[in-house]
Amino acid sequence: MSAASTATGSAQAAINHRAVPARARELAARLSALFERDIEIVERLRDAQRQLMSANERLWSGLAPDAFGVSYGGAAAAAIGTSPIAALIGDGAPAANRQLLDALQQAHWKIHRAFCAYQHACEQRRQLAIDVGECSHQLTQALCATGWSAHDARHANVHELAKPAS
Repeated sequence: MSAASTATGSAQAAINHRAVPARARELAARLSALFERDIEIVERLRDAQRQLMSANERLWSGLAPDAFGVSYGGAAAAAIGTSPIAALIGDGAPAANRQLLDALQQAHWKIHRAFCAYQHACEQRRQLAIDVGECSHQLTQALCATGWSAHDARHANVHELAKPAS
C-alpha cells in the first residue's frame, strides 16, 4: 500500500471514528464550495484561451511569410489562403483596404476581450487560492483542537467532512 493511499485511508478512518465539530463541517463545506468555484474559473480560463487562439488563427490563417509579395516579386496572390483578412489583401481595391482595416480592428478587439477575460479569471483564481489557504488552515486548526493529528486534519476529504453527521 502506498504512503498516499495509507494517508487517505487513515484520514477516512479518522472521519469515521471521530466526531467532526460543527465548525469543521462549516469550514469543510466552504472549502468544498471553493473547489467547485475553482472548476468554474478553470473552464472560463479554457474558454478565454480558445477565444485567443481563434482570434489569432483568424488574424494569421492563410498568410504565407511572403503574403504581401515583398520577397518574391508579387507572389502575394499565390500566398493568400483562407483567412478573411488574407482574402481582403488579395483584392487591393480602396474598399478592400477599408474592409481589411475593419477586419484587423475586429480581430484586435476580439483578442483584447479574450485577454481581459483571461486576466480577470487568473486574478479570481489567485484570490480563490488565498481563500482556500486560509480556510484550509482554519479547518486544520479546528480539527486539531478536537484531537485530530495535524497529518489527518490536512489530508481529510473536505467533501466527506462537509456531509452532515449521521
